[in-house]
Amino acid sequence: MPEFPNVRIHPTAIIEADVAIGPGSSVWDSVHIRHGAHIGEQCIIGEKTYIAYDVRIGHRVKINAMVYICAAVTIEDGVMISAGTTFTNDRFPRATTPDLKQLRSSDPDEHTLPTLVREGSTIGAQCTIGNGLAIGRFAMIGMGSLVTKNIGDFHLAIGAPARTIGYVCRCGEPIGKVADLEPIVPRIGCKCGLNYALSNGVITELNPPS
Repeated sequence: MPEFPNVRIHPTAIIEADVAIGPGSSVWDSVHIRHGAHIGEQCIIGEKTYIAYDVRIGHRVKINAMVYICAAVTIEDGVMISAGTTFTNDRFPRATTPDLKQLRSSDPDEHTLPTLVREGSTIGAQCTIGNGLAIGRFAMIGMGSLVTKNIGDFHLAIGAPARTIGYVCRCGEPIGKVADLEPIVPRIGCKCGLNYALSNGVITELNPPS
């Protein structure tokens, strides 16, 4: 196993060649990180999690137990991915060639679609994340959701398929329900002191922290 200074790695973890892990990170038991993956600083990789080859994970990311992150996924800084979440990257998967005589390669091809999880967002436990989409900055996906389309910045989405039911602050507190808000709201305040504007489903920060 490669050596990573200032990284806590459980002895049962499997870390392949050409993996980068930033200082201050922790990798727990039975984790498997494939070749070429890049993990930032101060991350937590929970037990029995699988991270595929060439996956990119930013700084200060929390990944709970038994998460499956496939190839072509990028996770930005400050994201939380809760236990049992599964990512996908092939919209029309098959095990074999059409004649059933050969296994299809697991290498990325034209059917491998990327997924981007933007900074600060949270994905709840037992979610399934589709491919070829983006989850917006500081968005929150409720537990057990099936995400099949893009989720906007600061949106609160839940369900199968997931749909936006409200909006959340950077701190994670709800700041309003879709059903209760007009299409345009000049100012929505959170009890933490941050403020936002709403315009037809698009949230804009009015006083983001420096």
